[in-house]
Amino acid sequence: MRASLLLFLTLLTVPVFAKSPAAKLDYGRDIRPILAENCFSCHGFDDAKRKAGLRLDTADGAYKMGSSGMAAVSPRKPLQSGIIQRITANSPLIMPPANSGKHLTTKQIKALEVWVAQGGEYKQHWAYVKPVRPVLSKVQAKSWPKNSLDCFVLANLESHHLKPSLPADRYTLIRRASLDLTGLPPTVEEADAFAADKSQNAYEKVVDRLLESPHYGERMARVWLDLARYADTNGYEKDLKRSMWPWRDWLIEAFNSNMPFDEFTVEMLAGDLLPNATTSQKIASGFNRNTMLNDEGGSDPEEFRVVAVLDRVDTTATTFLGTTLACAQCHTHKYDPFTQKEYYQFFSFFNQSQDTGLNPQPILQLPNAQQKIQLDKLSSDLAAAEKTGNKKLIEQLKSQNEQFAATVPNTFIMHDIENPRPNHLLLRGDFRTPGEEVKPDVPALFQPLPAGSPHNRLGLARWLVDKNHPLTARVTVNRFWEQIFGKGIVSTLEDFGTQSEPPSNQLLLDWLAVEFMSPTDRCTFPAHGWDIKRFMKMLVMSATYRQSSEVTPKLLQIDPSNILLARGPRFRVEAEMVRDIALSAGERLTPTIGGPSVMPPQPSGIWENSFSFYDTKDRWKDETGPNRYRRGIYTFWRRTA
Repeated sequence: MRASLLLFLTLLTVPVFAKSPAAKLDYGRDIRPILAENCFSCHGFDDAKRKAGLRLDTADGAYKMGSSGMAAVSPRKPLQSGIIQRITANSPLIMPPANSGKHLTTKQIKALEVWVAQGGEYKQHWAYVKPVRPVLSKVQAKSWPKNSLDCFVLANLESHHLKPSLPADRYTLIRRASLDLTGLPPTVEEADAFAADKSQNAYEKVVDRLLESPHYGERMARVWLDLARYADTNGYEKDLKRSMWPWRDWLIEAFNSNMPFDEFTVEMLAGDLLPNATTSQKIASGFNRNTMLNDEGGSDPEEFRVVAVLDRVDTTATTFLGTTLACAQCHTHKYDPFTQKEYYQFFSFFNQSQDTGLNPQPILQLPNAQQKIQLDKLSSDLAAAEKTGNKKLIEQLKSQNEQFAATVPNTFIMHDIENPRPNHLLLRGDFRTPGEEVKPDVPALFQPLPAGSPHNRLGLARWLVDKNHPLTARVTVNRFWEQIFGKGIVSTLEDFGTQSEPPSNQLLLDWLAVEFMSPTDRCTFPAHGWDIKRFMKMLVMSATYRQSSEVTPKLLQIDPSNILLARGPRFRVEAEMVRDIALSAGERLTPTIGGPSVMPPQPSGIWENSFSFYDTKDRWKDETGPNRYRRGIYTFWRRTA
């Protein structure tokens, strides 16, 4: 009787449906965000947290007949769909429950009603499907595009009854390109020369010069320093100095030499595991060593070793996969299809490193030519002395060896232990409560590791740059696009999951991703796949990029954030660039590339205010020579200050 009454009350609240509109709703764009925000925490991927046995994140779960004899979603039958009945019911039957803190708007309810009436179709999240090169969009203004990407932008503008802006003037354009590709403004002479150059390829010559500038590598590296959580100190309580600048120099050189992005990725994640790894490749693996180190007395080494591994997992996921994998550290992901077990399978790739939470080893020494000769001679003399058994000479040579060594720069690198550690799922993410044993592997959502690949960081790195991977190329080109246009095609740069903002132009994003891996556009110079300089040239050579950034009242009303790209990019420069521009304009900038971090003038008291300030000799010392005017990328970065 009670069940019948509840059903009767529920049916009283079911709306009367009008004829579905002609425009078909898209599950990924229009529906999944509503379900993810309001329903998946109780009726999603997590078996342990699922309520009433109802799963709404898959078609099988939604179409499954429930104990009441009704499915949550009955395609084209909204009146017979449990989800529609419950979201339109009165309390206490309404979903989401009143005490959940969640609430569906009238617009969201209507969208769900229309979606079910149109068939209740489920689709896999767009970002988890391998990108396929789309056919170039057809456009009316055929003379406007400079290269293929312009076709996708123009088609989108024309669909909104908009036209591109006029080209920017030459002084604006050279300043824009110079800042975007080198982080420095053009000189007066460079700007005047471009303005006066009447040749057909005048702008292309400017772009080529900027791409070959050693300052290009500095500009590109600055973004990746943040992604890698670079600093010149260890962090935590003592925040002692470290020597990571050789990795920063490797990064700058990798961009300047135009290292292909697939090689770039492999060397950063697993350079130390490559056969006969070079010194440069070992330094590259320092990407993983930018984690903090705890020097505090009484700390548990194992605790902070695990913390460092967790950081490497999360950094790799956000940087290359655009995925907030960290959500699955303590429990199965609430919104994206990643289990806690899969998180610790991914964790296992990084769990074999030699370093501990308190020990900075392994360290790679980097002597210059003269130091290397002296160290080699000492090593040879020491070996000879040990053969003779001359203890006094042996101790003397050892002491001398410890004194060149002390002056030789070093840097942290990765190195895996010989006997692999066992890997376990950590209950609630706590290193003290290991659970089920797991093996290194990638999430089942994606393609498996390439056949024959080792189940270590090297295999993982090669998996990331496999051309069948749905995320790596998309995430990377989106980050480059944001660097040039001020806003990503996906605005949430490090989250391509189901809670992310949808792409503003998915056809363009997919075309860029495939073009980056396998170039075909001949409007820029031919190149191999994963060519970063070629890709950046394509962006800045486009008609889209060359537009004036002036905003008309119409554009300001229709598209204030310039999502449709009906005008050129206009956004604030980054903090480090502000100082670089001032030094360059004042002709004070020291153009030296690379080397140890420097200490330009800063307000007094910044380091002293750090609670970790122990060593009275370890003070900030304002540079007095050329280092006083180095670029911001070389400024000493202390975590606690």
